[in-house]
Amino acid sequence: MMRIASGKRYYGEDCDVSDVEEAKQFRDIAEELLMLGGANNPGEFLTLFRLIDFDGLEKRLKRLGQRIDAFLQGLIDEHRKHEGRIPKVDEYPIVEHSFWTMLLAGTNTLVVTLEWSMSNLLNHPEILKKTKVEIDTHIEQNRLVEEADISNLPYLQSIVYKTLRLHPAAPLLVPHLSSEDFIVRQYNVPQNTILLMNAWAIHRDPKLWSDPTQFKPERFKKGSEVNKLLSFGLGRRACPGANLAQRTVSLTLALLIQCFEWKQTSKEEIDMTEGKWVVVGRKLPLEAMCQVWQSPTIKNSSLI
Repeated sequence: MMRIASGKRYYGEDCDVSDVEEAKQFRDIAEELLMLGGANNPGEFLTLFRLIDFDGLEKRLKRLGQRIDAFLQGLIDEHRKHEGRIPKVDEYPIVEHSFWTMLLAGTNTLVVTLEWSMSNLLNHPEILKKTKVEIDTHIEQNRLVEEADISNLPYLQSIVYKTLRLHPAAPLLVPHLSSEDFIVRQYNVPQNTILLMNAWAIHRDPKLWSDPTQFKPERFKKGSEVNKLLSFGLGRRACPGANLAQRTVSLTLALLIQCFEWKQTSKEEIDMTEGKWVVVGRKLPLEAMCQVWQSPTIKNSSLI
């Protein structure tokens, strides 16, 4: 996502040497932003507590905001030199908000979804094997999976849907604020009320799903089941990058399965305990063993 937003790469071995310090600064900002974004702030729920700065949260957010402004201003100034154009003063807030929206919504959420997908597959080796068979059946042995192939891998897509159902990256989605008073099914919602949608609970509601806690990709062979997912929100406020996110996760997962043989590190089932924060990943990092499949195409690919 950083590559898309700024043309730079701040992660991985191919990170530009000239941007090492800048990359470290960005990673520190992103980590702190995710941590503070998930912090418990009583003032958001009780007006009286807004007068109290619990744990110095307001001060930390203010300092972080200054660091973000300085970092982004540096990127904008760099682009100005290349383009020879000076943006209008009122363009900066738009650029800033768009930049951080893309990064925060499109980075950690994808990583978390991939980790949950692999965790479920390792706990269900028969499903992992079935997915590998589907990939080998539809993809020629002399090439790697490409984005255009995803539509021909329905079982793989079902695994991604199943992961999004059981483990939505943002269980409460994005908070909304009511712009006016309204009533929903006899519930009076006053103006300026923070609204949270518990997608995690809805996705596990036995009234909507049979065997709601079971990992069964086959259920998503029916198109109607996919329409019940709330992982990306609904309506005009739904995530605009939903399609990109699903295709990115599907392609990455397909390549991991195509190129490597995966096994658990022990005979015990992988612990699926969830962590905390706004983007909910695993409580403990996933540990697994893998080895390259014996294929010339895979051995010679840039992934290995």
